[in-house]
Amino acid sequence: MRNLRFVHEIHVVAEYDNETLFRLLRMSMTISADSAEVQLPLCPVCESGTLQFFQEVRDTVYHRCSQCEATVMDSRHWLTEAQERDVYALHDNHPDDPGYRRFLSKVTAPLLRRLEAGSYGLDFGCGPGPALAAMLEDSGMHVSLYDPFFHPDQATLARRYDFVTCTEVVEHLHRPADVFRQLDRLLKPGGWLAVMTCFQTDDSRFANWHYRRDPTHVVFYRETTLAWLASAYGWDLEVPEKDVALFRKL
Repeated sequence: MRNLRFVHEIHVVAEYDNETLFRLLRMSMTISADSAEVQLPLCPVCESGTLQFFQEVRDTVYHRCSQCEATVMDSRHWLTEAQERDVYALHDNHPDDPGYRRFLSKVTAPLLRRLEAGSYGLDFGCGPGPALAAMLEDSGMHVSLYDPFFHPDQATLARRYDFVTCTEVVEHLHRPADVFRQLDRLLKPGGWLAVMTCFQTDDSRFANWHYRRDPTHVVFYRETTLAWLASAYGWDLEVPEKDVALFRKL
């Protein structure tokens, strides 16, 4: 999912040197001079709130959205696409691994209770070992695969589905708003979008949070962020398990 990127555009007022601008931006201020204005960048999740300084952890800067409350790593710290692919290739998520299947059952169990037999779905961002798709197919579903690195079949993105799964994906997105719009287009009316990602909760524990320490994780979602997405796209939202969100397209 890393080929979808965003770039913050900050228009710099000539009177300020870079050091002063950086200090003021870190203080979440808007600078005005001679009727010119420097705005904080927009949130890549909601595209309506501004990103304001949140924390700096071991020289890595994170911002918080004023609207949807997403936490976003500053783009200066992103890995390159090649570096990201190398990290993903190290993942040992075998489809037959019992432990991995138990982990994924947090999303498959509540999703299957809401699906009709023989539904057609897409495992979006399935990775090199599409265990989730195998589990759903074992339960009688039909599942197509898409991943920009490991299953880059663009034809799967030209269809619409009864359900789309997106497990351990949305935290990697450099342009999440573009992807959520795409996911909405992929769903039939009444279809389900199943998202699994560790919800960001306690700000005081953010610096030492295991999920933050993965260098490919660049966006972190609170339940309020997911509620904002549901409202923006006209989806119903259920949270049946910890770190699992089920959206239904109306």
